[in-house]
Amino acid sequence: MAEFTSTKLNPESHLLLDQPLLRLPVELLRKNFKLAAVHVEHDKKQLLSVLKATANDALLGKKDPSETLESLDNMINRMKNLKRKLEGFHEEEKVTHWQTRQRLEHLHNLYQIPSLSDVKYDEWSRIRLNRLVADYLLRNGYVESAKALAKEKGIEDLVDLKVFVQCNRVEESLRRGSTQECLAWCSEHRELTRKTNNTLEFELRLQQFIELRRQGLLLEARQHAQKYISANVEHNNTEVNRAAGLLAYPPETRVEPYRSMYSESRWNILADLFLKTHHELFSLPTRPLLHIALSAGLSALKTPSCHSKYASSSSNANSSTTTVCPICSTELNELARNLRHVQHNKSSVEQDPVVLPNGRVYGRDRLLELSAKVGLEEGKVKDPTTLEVFDASQVRKIFIS
Repeated sequence: MAEFTSTKLNPESHLLLDQPLLRLPVELLRKNFKLAAVHVEHDKKQLLSVLKATANDALLGKKDPSETLESLDNMINRMKNLKRKLEGFHEEEKVTHWQTRQRLEHLHNLYQIPSLSDVKYDEWSRIRLNRLVADYLLRNGYVESAKALAKEKGIEDLVDLKVFVQCNRVEESLRRGSTQECLAWCSEHRELTRKTNNTLEFELRLQQFIELRRQGLLLEARQHAQKYISANVEHNNTEVNRAAGLLAYPPETRVEPYRSMYSESRWNILADLFLKTHHELFSLPTRPLLHIALSAGLSALKTPSCHSKYASSSSNANSSTTTVCPICSTELNELARNLRHVQHNKSSVEQDPVVLPNGRVYGRDRLLELSAKVGLEEGKVKDPTTLEVFDASQVRKIFIS
């Protein structure tokens, strides 16, 4: 008889899948703070420099009062512009804080559920499933469908719509053959990616160089290389040398690596590099959360016999029995084929187990019942999986220790 399994809920194990739910808001707040600090530091340096020069000129009489007042007005306008920028950052921060509170409340609700059999757990799990589906839709470019799902289920604050909308827009522009939006993204996040030695911006500049060379604009290509590519020779020496060599090879060349550099497939490589950079920057998993959840669930249920040629499933013609195993079902069998199965330290067997000469184990009562149903003569038993027929005298009782 199967051992009773406790239905007590362990929230900590559930939260392993929900870490990005809180990590992303933290990364957004960090990004928001750093960008605000960059604007403050930049404007502070400019203002102090202009203020010092204006004060010195006024003391030395190099400027008349009207010019001094004009300079002060310019500084005041600059401060007002800085204030508007900081107010924008503050509004973004307030939205992020609100979303964080909603997400914390969602996770806190899990700790109020005592058992897996509680109806509240079904409700909480349904919300999480909707989140995972919305995440999958966003990662695959179905932005409007994700928005509609989030709005219908009331989970807008639990789904990272804005982040993925921007990500999809930049990715699509790269796949269309445009570097403009991605370069703007790199410029906005340069302070955050500088410490990681990321090569995305360099690769974008290299692609611009390749496109200039493809169009035959050699002078412009050399000027572009001197401004953006040569400066990276210390960290990207091989790529810089290849860029120099590209000037000698036309777009129709078959010589490698220049043929690959001219290839249109480089745009897809750039798009993939951007996605990798974006997800690393915001601590997002590279795979959809739905895939991770499915992989974990399927592996936990999978056994070595699930993909046996004798496995009992609705799609297996060699089997005369059916099974309640979800992995053996038509819907999930192929999905789980390449996944590993976990080690099961506990197992359950039928009552009064016996072993057939082929080594397969069944419950005696079930074996006799099935053999009778298929019309075997008395004293014969049939393996319901392999369809082999044996003498009843060959059946041996086994004892599980």
